[in-house]
Amino acid sequence: MADPDAGRSAVINASPLIFLSRGGYLDLLRQFAERILVPAPVAEEIRMKGPDDVTARALSETPWIEVVPIPRVPEEVIEWGLGTGESSVLAIAVAHPGMEAIIDDLAGRKYAECLGIPLRGTLGIVLVAKKRGVVSLARPVVEDLIRSGLYLSRPLIDEALKRVGE
Repeated sequence: MADPDAGRSAVINASPLIFLSRGGYLDLLRQFAERILVPAPVAEEIRMKGPDDVTARALSETPWIEVVPIPRVPEEVIEWGLGTGESSVLAIAVAHPGMEAIIDDLAGRKYAECLGIPLRGTLGIVLVAKKRGVVSLARPVVEDLIRSGLYLSRPLIDEALKRVGE
């Protein structure tokens, strides 16, 4: 049975949150959910950068970003040997069927797909924002995110931008 709050919430891993906050595009997440859930282990990882870090500040200053405890991590997720962040994100998404997970890590994405979890990465956030008219051009946003540390191959970027007419 689908969780009625799943469509209004999304769970996010550290890297998309870091790239979007560093690039000044955190508000793009509001296109996907009223609440962005950050598993407590992910929040701890981010907060280790110190209180002056832009992402650490976003965790405490953005009302629609909510740090949440993680439920029991399913055995099948533990067996995959993912990092704590990815495992936490998947545990929350599994506990709330239909909830979208926002993950950039390839292994985390692969296992989310295996579990049938709706999935998006940082690039997908930008592409949907372009399709919905939130940003007029996706390429400058993607380039800003790359300057903020996001790694994407040029062929992947070019193919993705073609999908949105750029």
